Amino acid sequence: MTGPGEFAGMPLYSKEEKTTMYSEKEKVAMREFDTGATRDTDEGKFDYEGFLSPPSLRRYAEYMHEHRTQADGKLRDSDNWQKGIPLVPYCKSMWRHLIDFWTIHRGIEIAGITKQDALCGIIFNAFGYLHELEKKRWDNIPDGTGIPITDKQYAALTKRHQ
Repeated sequence: MTGPGEFAGMPLYSKEEKTTMYSEKEKVAMREFDTGATRDTDEGKFDYEGFLSPPSLRRYAEYMHEHRTQADGKLRDSDNWQKGIPLVPYCKSMWRHLIDFWTIHRGIEIAGITKQDALCGIIFNAFGYLHELEKKRWDNIPDGTGIPITDKQYAALTKRHQ
């Protein structure tokens, strides 16, 4: 039987980690719905629904889908970029898209490129760059916690291994 803080009978975190993950207020603050169901509050939690824009994400997905066809005509997997691209190509490509966006923003048309295309190119490269940085943190998750190390912990870890 699985209880709170467990998955398949295994603890998700130690008692020490559990107490440091939540403040005293979060431990006791509960909400009850009209149905009688209870849930802790969403205070202090990420609001993905509020942070993201469905129309913008849809446009980004359209852009990404349009760019899945490779030069050889084959269709690459949608998550192909997650296999890893070095930071320098991401940065150089992001600058090219930024210049395209800036040029169009200034009222100069570029054949075949829309402002939205340029913005999606910037987003892809920024997201890919961020993905590569975050992979380093997530690859160093302490066993059993499911929580990535902080940037400060990662800096200390890499400093020790240099």
